[in-house]
Amino acid sequence: MKTSDFHPDLQHLVPQLYRYQRWVMLPGLLRLYGWWRRYWDIGRNIAGLDCATDYLKSSLDGADIRVRIYRPSAAADVPLPCMLYIHGGGYLIGSPEGADEVIKRFIDRRPCVVIAPDYRKAYDRPFPAGFQDCYDTLLWARDQAERLGCRSDTFMVGGHSAGGGLTAAVSLKARDTGDVSIAFQMPFYPMIDDTQPEDDERDIAPPVWSSSLNRKGWAGYHADIRRGRADMSAYAAPMRAESFAGLPPTLTFVGDLEPFYWETETYVERLREAGVDVRYRCFSGCYHAFELIGDGGQVARDARAFTVDTYAQLYDTYL
Repeated sequence: MKTSDFHPDLQHLVPQLYRYQRWVMLPGLLRLYGWWRRYWDIGRNIAGLDCATDYLKSSLDGADIRVRIYRPSAAADVPLPCMLYIHGGGYLIGSPEGADEVIKRFIDRRPCVVIAPDYRKAYDRPFPAGFQDCYDTLLWARDQAERLGCRSDTFMVGGHSAGGGLTAAVSLKARDTGDVSIAFQMPFYPMIDDTQPEDDERDIAPPVWSSSLNRKGWAGYHADIRRGRADMSAYAAPMRAESFAGLPPTLTFVGDLEPFYWETETYVERLREAGVDVRYRCFSGCYHAFELIGDGGQVARDARAFTVDTYAQLYDTYL
């Protein structure tokens, strides 16, 4: 794809992002980059928030799940709403600390307690580990609500990219089991369709995240499914769900020059057909995570504003 294909506000970033993408596509370097980022990120606090770390045990295999907890610095007189925030990284890399700016924007706009699991990535253990770690964290927050200073009757769930895919999967399981009430979900440009990388009609090669990288992410996340050690389900790839009826109100957006464009459009259409309240925007000429990487100009500011403004509307309406 040519630099001129992208939104004018983003074109100055495209050449360097392509160089980064070529680098991480080299064998072993994406995993090395993920390790390096974790080394520098883990334990970093967000200025202006009360930050803490806790641990819980996985219901899958007893492994420790590290959880970051973020609260407004000013003490609340009543329990605050709680958000499960799930970071992105293609199911392969990442940490909660890497999403600190996003988390702070949510808390600054409307007060809440954010619970962010450092779920296991596919390099450590493929599906269902990462998904179950996130769902276990949601149940843990429900059970520990009094200690955490948050409400236990309903929750928000949100995340970007693979975190958006896990958001959609967690919301599906909460609907199916009735374990937890989800007031609304925010799966931003979610990674939810494992068939995308094999579909020639949706093959796309923008910077940041391409169909080739998408193939790498799904291959890792579904490795045990492909080996016959785990079962395929909608929790492993939410677009496989037979019905989206009964899912919570949904906020999402996507750029139209990234691999998740088609699945996000289809997801929104199916949610609306199922009677779900959906707030959605598509940003023309934008690649993956354009609002988070570098100075994306006005189009990035518009996406960030759409995120927090609509979050506030949903918070006021449903909480």
